[in-house]
Formats: sequence, structure tokens, C-alpha cells
Amino acid sequence: MRGLFDLGTLVTTQGALMALLRAQQSPLELLERHVGGDWGDLCPEDITENEFALAHGFRLFSSYSTSAGDRIWVITEADRSVTTFLLPDEY
Repeated sequence: MRGLFDLGTLVTTQGALMALLRAQQSPLELLERHVGGDWGDLCPEDITENEFALAHGFRLFSSYSTSAGDRIWVITEADRSVTTFLLPDEY
């Protein structure tokens, strides 16, 4: 998958995996949005922070709602070694 940045190793928490299964959604849907610079349901300040992080090599953060209404965060570490799917209460 090509995008704006490297994703590194993909990992998920059990909670995020269960939320995706409940919604019958593929994690690829969220991953494609994340790597393409669609940060999801973020406030303007957080979007600006992500744009700065993208340009300067800092951590990237996205927030998406599944079709079942669960919130999933996708975080790519600053060194681009790992991208994690997790629920907000698992952070």
C-alpha cells in the first residue's frame, strides 16, 4: 500500500479487532484513509498538528468511527516503525 508515509509493522489491540469484527469492516479501509492523509474525525487543531507531524517526522494520529459506532484510533509512531489500531480507552 503506497501512501504519504511508511506504516511499519501493523498491530491491533484486541478491542480494536473486536470493534472491526462487530462492524464487519476491514482494517484496510481505515488504513487507506490514514496513510492517504484523511485523519478522520479530528478537530482542526489536530489536523494541523498531523500536517506538521507529516512534514517533520512526528507521530501521526487518526480517529475513525466504525459503521457500528465504535471509535478506533490509528497511530503511526514518529520513526514509522509501527502503526497501531486501538480503542481510545486502550491508550
